[in-house]
Amino acid sequence: MSANVSVDYITHTFKGQPAPTLKDIALTIHPGEQVALIGRSGCGKSTLLHMLAGLLMPSEGCVHIRGHMVTRPSAKWNMMFQKPSLYPWMTVRRNAELGLLFAGHRDPARIDSLLELVGLADKAEANVQSLSGGQQQRVALARSLATSPELLLLDEPFSALDAFTRAALQDEVSRIARQAGLTLVIVTHDIDEAVAMADRVLIMAANPGRIAGEMAVELPAPRERASAEYSRAREQLMTTFDGLVGDGRSTAPQPAVATEEAQREAA
Repeated sequence: MSANVSVDYITHTFKGQPAPTLKDIALTIHPGEQVALIGRSGCGKSTLLHMLAGLLMPSEGCVHIRGHMVTRPSAKWNMMFQKPSLYPWMTVRRNAELGLLFAGHRDPARIDSLLELVGLADKAEANVQSLSGGQQQRVALARSLATSPELLLLDEPFSALDAFTRAALQDEVSRIARQAGLTLVIVTHDIDEAVAMADRVLIMAANPGRIAGEMAVELPAPRERASAEYSRAREQLMTTFDGLVGDGRSTAPQPAVATEEAQREAA
């Protein structure tokens, strides 16, 4: 089941700060929609995502998911972080089923099907330390899906991966979310990632953080990055970003480039 999300005029000021990080954020995310949040560092993208997850409460305003006010984390809205945060002494299977175990359930058949879904069926009994960075994020994805969430929140989970692995996971996560009917929200600095995954891109400005505008990405899935339509959508998003919060093309977010060390890890 998909979740609808309503953000009702959120303002947040961190303790000790004179000015708010977020100011009067109001938006609606429809069931099954895939939304990307982009903006410069420090504009409050991750802060907003943490509020959707119930990991942080706003100073003013509130978040509703399926009509219920978010006051704490829930297995129905799961987050994937930049790092997979796996337990290195556990197997792939044990890491993937942690969410279910914490909820007091055990469903080996479901874990088997999820590991098959993310392409790790043959790694079920392997120690996660033996996996590449991309494979570890697949384990984190299986763990996030194990509790049958309605909303999947992504906080730049592919940013440290090499370009090929990153593109493959972007397509796969988007496909899985559409197949399962999940609502998806991703924070990213990567213009290409936003165009590849999102039905709608929300552009955030800073000081204070706010929604400056949005752009629909009306491309069929899966999206062909080599197509002229994809290039036009990317150019339009860059131009829209510059017009709303940038001073020129060079100031807009650019595609993430993994470090050489990260590329070796993900290989």
